[in-house]
Amino acid sequence: MAETESSLNLPTRVLLATRDLADRTVASTPARMAIFAFAVVIIFFSLMLWLPISSADGRAINFHHAVFTATSAVTVTGLTTVSTATQWSFFGQLMILIAFQIGGLGTLTMTSLLAMAVGRKLGLRSKLIAQEAMNIGKLGELGSVLRTVAMTSIFFEAAIALILIPRFLLLGEGLGNSIWHGIFYAVSAFNNAGFTPHSDGIVPYGHDLWILLPICVGVLIGSLGFPVILVIQQHPFKFNRWNLTTKLTIIGTVSLLFIGMAFWGLFEWSNPKTIGELGFLDKLLNSFFASIMTRSGGFNLVDMNDANPITLLITDVLMFIGGGSASTAGGIKITTITVVILAVIAEARGDQFVVAFNRTIPDSVLRIAISVIMMSAIIVFIGTAAIVFITGESLDRVLFEVISAYATCGLSVGLAATLPPSCIYILAALMFVGRIGIITVATGLALRSRRRLYKYPEERPIIG
Repeated sequence: MAETESSLNLPTRVLLATRDLADRTVASTPARMAIFAFAVVIIFFSLMLWLPISSADGRAINFHHAVFTATSAVTVTGLTTVSTATQWSFFGQLMILIAFQIGGLGTLTMTSLLAMAVGRKLGLRSKLIAQEAMNIGKLGELGSVLRTVAMTSIFFEAAIALILIPRFLLLGEGLGNSIWHGIFYAVSAFNNAGFTPHSDGIVPYGHDLWILLPICVGVLIGSLGFPVILVIQQHPFKFNRWNLTTKLTIIGTVSLLFIGMAFWGLFEWSNPKTIGELGFLDKLLNSFFASIMTRSGGFNLVDMNDANPITLLITDVLMFIGGGSASTAGGIKITTITVVILAVIAEARGDQFVVAFNRTIPDSVLRIAISVIMMSAIIVFIGTAAIVFITGESLDRVLFEVISAYATCGLSVGLAATLPPSCIYILAALMFVGRIGIITVATGLALRSRRRLYKYPEERPIIG
């Protein structure tokens, strides 16, 4: 047997070893399988971007840049250490597009879709994993839901691309470039990836509603989450028929959109470095655009280095909250912060239960929400402290970059491109944890599931 294994080439031996590792340890739980799947996809695209063919100059890029870009793409973040437009060849940009398309839908969802496409039946473990990844209630609905997810993604991305392509043609780009740029922006927007194929991003189109509005719509719809999109498709304009997750997500999204727009516009209204010298309508447009992008989109019309410190702080908060559950957006999720706010309101009123839309929210959900917020804050603190210690950079700039990475937002003050490799790997790890979800990571890394068959006596400590 040893002679047979030694006769195999290196890639085959690595593949067999990886499969054995997955069978023995990783695939034992859906959480571990999610971690393993994302890690494998990131490694694959890191190697693809490391190839000389992926670079515009035909020379292999430093490996830490390849790893960072691949991680940023698969986690649909959008942070970059090198220019997407000038560093990567068409092949490299294509790899990045495929990476954030897979990352947006989720590696487990893509795997399930591919299995069904070739006529394979999903096993029970695969169904359970996909069910958890997509937050699907009934296991029997998995196949139809996955197909609907795929068709929904294709529909929105194609619609946005068909709107953008004629505009790029009218702006003087060639047919090939117009098609490529339209598709790239469409997929990047719907998946909240924030990557741009232009060296100066979408800044030159800051007054062009034909380009900005489709991108805004794509980011906004993608940030709602597939469970919410599916409910709205089934019961359009029937608020009473929506489940609690959909109601909380829609109300939270609209509220944060207008709150973010108001505060961002208020503090940047007179800033000559950002929007201070623009007209009234352009100021409103920039504020609206920024409010959408700060929660996950990652596109920007102004240099964040020129924004006021209070604006950066508000952006930190919006990025940390993020978008909807099971969506292409990052952050702790809208439902998480909404549940905690409802609990605070209930406590202030003296209510015994946390209630929303005539539904009682279980204590277990509140405990999970608090855990997500606390663990996320700890992760952000550790990442920020580590980078500040290594580089000596100012706290506000490091905190902004760390939250953007963990919340998979992609907005940047330009710090990532100047960091040493050690800090680049720290940001990559933050993006990885942020995309998978801190609860999934904690569950996946747990050695065993604890279940007590007994309960200790209660005692109430003094709080506050």
